[in-house]
Amino acid sequence: MNAELTALKGALDQQREHIVGNLEGLSAEDLRRPVLPSGWSCLELLRHLTVDVERFWFPGVIAGEPDVAAQLTTGAETHWYVPEGMSAEEALADYRAAIARADAVLATAVPEQEPAAWPVEIWPTWRLPDVRHIVIHVITEVACHSGHLDAVRELVDGRTRLGGNPYGNG
Repeated sequence: MNAELTALKGALDQQREHIVGNLEGLSAEDLRRPVLPSGWSCLELLRHLTVDVERFWFPGVIAGEPDVAAQLTTGAETHWYVPEGMSAEEALADYRAAIARADAVLATAVPEQEPAAWPVEIWPTWRLPDVRHIVIHVITEVACHSGHLDAVRELVDGRTRLGGNPYGNG
């Protein structure tokens, strides 16, 4: 992997670790409990990151792997749900497996490489031109969801990422 993608992957890995860190120590009940008015749970967000981010962008768009690229169509089922019977441990293991698969795709890519597949039915007028832009997009999305989990975690048990009161008055 070239230096640019190594640096981008390092930033992405920090956000991935932030996701997992926000989930550590939560009970199975808390992981499945919706906290925000929009109604998603921590595990549902994890499934979104697994299916719609790690699998979609890396093996699906960058590599064009047929098992994923076939899902890149309008009306494809949303993945903000946890399959019936999937445990929290299984959901986390699936996330880690999706990251490993994504990393394998990234290891053989170059920044200027065009996507092998693009979901034109979903985005007919928008397109990310290359791997560089895709990775930046993914970093942004994962960071955004890391922030969502920061808020949820604080509401669930008061834990903040850096610990304690960020304003130092309590």
